[in-house]
Amino acid sequence: MQPTRALLGMRYRKLRLTTKDVNKGFYKGTGSGSMGRHTSRGGYIIEWNKVRTYVCPDLTGFKLTPFVTNAVKRTYGQYDTKLGPRDPQEYLARWKSENGLD
Repeated sequence: MQPTRALLGMRYRKLRLTTKDVNKGFYKGTGSGSMGRHTSRGGYIIEWNKVRTYVCPDLTGFKLTPFVTNAVKRTYGQYDTKLGPRDPQEYLARWKSENGLD
C-alpha cells in the first residue's frame, strides 16, 4: 500500500493547515486579536490600548474617485407624520399607491 501522490509532493506541505488535516485539538481561530479581557464575574473589560484605530490621511488632490460621485445630493424622506417611514398608515398608503387596491 502506498500513500497518495498528493501527500508525497511538496505542493501539499505549502498549503495552510485546516481542521481536517490534523487531529483534534487544533484551533485555527479567525486571526482577530482580543480587544480586552474577561472578568471573574462574566463581564468583559475593553482595553483601549488594544483597540485598533485607523487614521485616514488627507485625500485632497487624490487622483482616485469614490464609487459614488460627490455631485449626488442627499435625499431625505418627506413624511408628514412624527414616525416618518415607520408609520403604519403611511406604509399602507404607499403600498396601495404602488400596488393598487386590495
